[in-house]
Amino acid sequence: MGEFLAELFDAPVRVDGVEFLSAGARRRNVAFTAEIGGVGARRMVATIVPPAVELVSVAAEAAVRELVRAQGVPVPETVGVCEDSARLGAPFLISDFVDGETVPRRVLRLLAAGRNADAVASEWGAAMGALHTLDPAAAPEALPAAGADPAREVLAEAEQGVRALLGGREVFAFALRWLERRLPAPPPRPVLLHTDCRNGNLVVGPGGLRAVLDWEGAQRFGDPMRDLAWPALRMWRFGVDDKEFGGFAGRSAFVAGYESAGGVFDPDRFRWWKVMGTLAWGGGLAGQAAAHCDGTVRDIVMAASGRRVPEIEWDLLMQLRPDAKA
Repeated sequence: MGEFLAELFDAPVRVDGVEFLSAGARRRNVAFTAEIGGVGARRMVATIVPPAVELVSVAAEAAVRELVRAQGVPVPETVGVCEDSARLGAPFLISDFVDGETVPRRVLRLLAAGRNADAVASEWGAAMGALHTLDPAAAPEALPAAGADPAREVLAEAEQGVRALLGGREVFAFALRWLERRLPAPPPRPVLLHTDCRNGNLVVGPGGLRAVLDWEGAQRFGDPMRDLAWPALRMWRFGVDDKEFGGFAGRSAFVAGYESAGGVFDPDRFRWWKVMGTLAWGGGLAGQAAAHCDGTVRDIVMAASGRRVPEIEWDLLMQLRPDAKA
């Protein structure tokens, strides 16, 4: 790493204070201090992306991050990108370190202590609003693009999974019929999506929202309500079920921030994508259980995901009630 940064800055660099961060389920995030000759110390983070989990190239991810950062979305500044696996064993990108909490339960405790949960939810919504006002055609072409009718395509994919893995479970069959009857038209203005902007991919400090992380799943020309519905699912509330967004705030604060930054909130489309996301998550849990059953410790843990499918059925029933608010 020191050699790479020395070439990047054209100056001697010594790497110190290495810290393996807890954030990142698939990618490795390593914080360190770079002592740059003639400049001084600079705290950074290397995100190392093994090819097996690479959704887009690190160069494309860095490009979309810098694009949205210029739009006002809080994102750590990119320092450098390396696609050569010979350096660290996998491609990586380096960003400035942003101090704050990323672990969801610590975020909840921090916001409860600071009594600023609604303010952070509004900042979060504003970040999403700024993202969705950006022209998706300006994003790197290497990013995947949604089709002409994203809701129909996602529903068809989810239906395949449900029929293959959850056949005979009446709640999922009922949810599919509900989704089919209420299928929304293509979005009037497709946008650039983050696709996973939830509690856990946010950096929160005592003063508020510091950064949005993990842009490897960004997608062009998607439905903006898909991006808003995903972080509102119950699984991202971490036990605080009455707080729809992240387990720390209700919908009104988030939507107020979103609309203040130019986003247009559509409650009916939002509800559809919320049900769709819940059903898809149930299919994903069933898929994990089906794929991991040979008795290793990891496989036993993954197979236990199947036990959570009834929780998803409960979530779907609560969301499909005529008076549903959850």
